[in-house]
Amino acid sequence: MDVSSLPRSFRLLVTGGGTGGHTYPALTAVRTLQGRLAASGRTLDVLWIGTADGLEARVAPAEGIAFKTVATGKIRRSANPLKMLSAANVKDMARVPLGVAQARAIVSEFQPDVVLATGGYVAVPAGLAARLCRRPLVLHEQTVRLGLANRKLASSATRIAVSSESSLALLPAEVRERAVVTGNPVRPEVLTGHGDKAVHALDLTGFDRRLPTVYVTGGAQGAQQINGVVRDVLPWLLGHANVIHQCGPANVDELRVAAAGLGPALAGRYHLTGFVGAELPDVLALADVVLSRSGAGTLAELTALGKPAVFVPLATSAGNEQAHNAQHLSDAGAAVALLGEVTPQTLQNAIGPLLTDPARRTAMAERARAYGRPDAADRLVDVLLSAASG
Repeated sequence: MDVSSLPRSFRLLVTGGGTGGHTYPALTAVRTLQGRLAASGRTLDVLWIGTADGLEARVAPAEGIAFKTVATGKIRRSANPLKMLSAANVKDMARVPLGVAQARAIVSEFQPDVVLATGGYVAVPAGLAARLCRRPLVLHEQTVRLGLANRKLASSATRIAVSSESSLALLPAEVRERAVVTGNPVRPEVLTGHGDKAVHALDLTGFDRRLPTVYVTGGAQGAQQINGVVRDVLPWLLGHANVIHQCGPANVDELRVAAAGLGPALAGRYHLTGFVGAELPDVLALADVVLSRSGAGTLAELTALGKPAVFVPLATSAGNEQAHNAQHLSDAGAAVALLGEVTPQTLQNAIGPLLTDPARRTAMAERARAYGRPDAADRLVDVLLSAASG
């Protein structure tokens, strides 16, 4: 989009966070918008409204982004309406009007050209404040279904950016015409990995490059469910593949003991690590199959890269969103979703055909890539600029 009509200094207010799923898409959009404006000699003035204990409280200041907090309340979900009226929920809901008042003062003073809300409880007071101050509000939804915060804000939004075509039919009819499919912004560095660099950086000299490589991850802290089932099938798995297992720092010792009985050949194909940092793009480039949770950020990265995946959704994710995410791709043949109880046998049945049949891997990779949107950040920036231009 042409930025020549924009002010010399463009003001963006960002709200959202709590987790990486809400925080990193916003950060990627900020970086992309910054680059777009800089190319035309313009600057970006950013203010982030978040919570003091959310991931955004560390990420935003580390990126040089001004950061303010407002009062907010976490709604503890339950299928039982009476439990929704728990003392903790009532107390937290009473904090929302205070948060709206605080956010309104911030928005009124900052006077943003546009407000971007990416979800999380803090997005509600800031998003409502944007409406009260008559500032354009763009929502971004990372998952297939609108999250609770974005559902509350949908009627106030100027535009609603969604990550999947299938989300459109799930939107309330009265807001559907304001929706646009952008995809979920992916950190650009994730798309630039090289497998050989991972082999060198992690010293994977025992890997048999004639075999496929599986990357197992449960997120930064690891996932006990995934770790346990991989431990139980490890000799079988290493008979068919090399394995990079990111298990979480607290789980390394236990899994090292479990792997101690492997013979030298199998042990050489197993790389166990608590955390994968800057080398993640190279690890993803090396991987032929990924076994992981199915958070929105993970799906965005794996589809943008066209990686065959076996998903083990986190059963306690808000609104069961990880199961919806995984099922959406599984129905399209773009992944395998393991819903319900995951046993050693169900994992073998799911991942085995992908390891032994290269043609099956290739077909799944192509279907996954069809759902990927590596240009999602640019698309979201287009929506922000359009909303700001009115």
